[in-house]
Amino acid sequence: MQWIAPSEKDTATDALEKRLWDAADQLRANSGLNAAQYSTPVLGLIFLRFADVRFAKIRAGLEKMASSSRRGSRVDEPAAYHAEGVLYLTPNARFEKLLHLPEGSNAGKAINEAMRDIEKHNPQLAGVLPKTYEIFNSTLLKELLKRVSEIPATIDYDAFGRIYEYFLGEFARTEGQKGGEFYTPSGIVRLLVEVLEPYHGRILDPACGSGGMFVQSARFVAEHKKNPSSELAIHGQEKVAATVALCRMNLAMHGLEGDIKEAITYYEDLHNSTGRFDFVLANPPFNVNAVDKERLEAEVGKGRRYPFGVPRTDNANYLWIQLFYSTLSANGRAGFVMANSASDARSSEQEIRKQLIEARAVDVMVAVGPNMFYTVTLPCTLWFLDKGKQKTPRADKVLFLDARHIYRQVDRAHRDWTEGQIGFLANIVRLYRGEEPDFTLGGPEAEAKLKEVFGKKVKFTDVPGLCKAATLKEIEAQGWSLNPGRYVGVAPGEAVSDEDFKEQLETLNEELETWNAQARELEQTIAHNVAEILEA
Repeated sequence: MQWIAPSEKDTATDALEKRLWDAADQLRANSGLNAAQYSTPVLGLIFLRFADVRFAKIRAGLEKMASSSRRGSRVDEPAAYHAEGVLYLTPNARFEKLLHLPEGSNAGKAINEAMRDIEKHNPQLAGVLPKTYEIFNSTLLKELLKRVSEIPATIDYDAFGRIYEYFLGEFARTEGQKGGEFYTPSGIVRLLVEVLEPYHGRILDPACGSGGMFVQSARFVAEHKKNPSSELAIHGQEKVAATVALCRMNLAMHGLEGDIKEAITYYEDLHNSTGRFDFVLANPPFNVNAVDKERLEAEVGKGRRYPFGVPRTDNANYLWIQLFYSTLSANGRAGFVMANSASDARSSEQEIRKQLIEARAVDVMVAVGPNMFYTVTLPCTLWFLDKGKQKTPRADKVLFLDARHIYRQVDRAHRDWTEGQIGFLANIVRLYRGEEPDFTLGGPEAEAKLKEVFGKKVKFTDVPGLCKAATLKEIEAQGWSLNPGRYVGVAPGEAVSDEDFKEQLETLNEELETWNAQARELEQTIAHNVAEILEA
């Protein structure tokens, strides 16, 4: 099915985000600093502006209370701010003070000291905030402070978060491949979250980057009229210390706290996670090689981190997939991004995939087209696991969704999804599960498309070119493949696209190689047997 939405911009916040980014990027171009040196300090200034706006609001309330109370003022007590979920700022750490530093003063030193002060009085941020502002010259810093001050104090906290996320995304785009290590485009994350529906519970991202999965999960809870801080317990692991700091700053930016630890997840499980989490969301690095499998041996086997064994190939995809599965509680759900190759991988990886399917854990597979990521053009697949489905009528089925031709073209090299498209795709999954549609995301656009495809009395049915609920027998007949293209087919009247043709050709070529390999083995066996007979 094809649904290409028209490009659309600019709402007020979009315009503000872009204006701020263009200014900041222009300043960087004239600074001699590279994107990696520049990115975290700029995010730190946006963070400081946000913290200052929230602080000022609470301070005004405390001052008003102090004037009408006999119990004394709490205006300068950090605990009074922490009780409201707000950071306490000393006079030296307040944005206005930094914005109006005297002529000739050392702005870099002043901002570094402000960041240290914030960490001192807000222990949850210890070691998190950037303190490299002295590599900037004072003129550049003052110009940056002036630009960031253009973010109105009146905009809501969610808009601040969107500005922060916009900058994260733009820095990811600027930093190229390295950017992909800390940022997953928000459309991908929103679909993962909409399908998982993390209303309440413990949530883990074992490759958490800058924390986008947590932010979108919190947004989902807030959109459904609940308080994310009381509904979600956030846990994460990330191997790069600077990215751990970025994640913790992003959480604080959105009024969230989480237990984020620095670790290499293959070898270290600092959250003692096996069987403990209600939700797992992740975008792990694809096709990693050179994992030391000897270090994993104690964690292999039923009830452990790698319950289905270690793949013989030098590729970590099926290590990640098993980690996501083993982390889930009895009714836990996981959603993650994975390389397309994992859906059809052969040999020992095929055996692990077979066990995972037979465990009735694989729930939904979504094929995603190319150019959805800033750093790679390749298509990918979204996997959804659900341990609770074993007790449902869909226990022996897997839903396959082909979303490769559903997108909005942002620019020549990048695509994303509209809210309507995300809502449409998520509601197909809800129909398959026997749940009521939820149009909180996507609204009338998603509802209209759902009725157009599934009828006015919307009810799940297989739709050629879009979706199919395949049985385990059908999956077994396809060599335990989890590639949606093998099951969904093409809609009547639709031509096979170049992308689809290439994928089908690759699949046929793989099958041919398998048959050829088996033929060579048979040829050797026959030759050996004939030789033995002749020698007898």
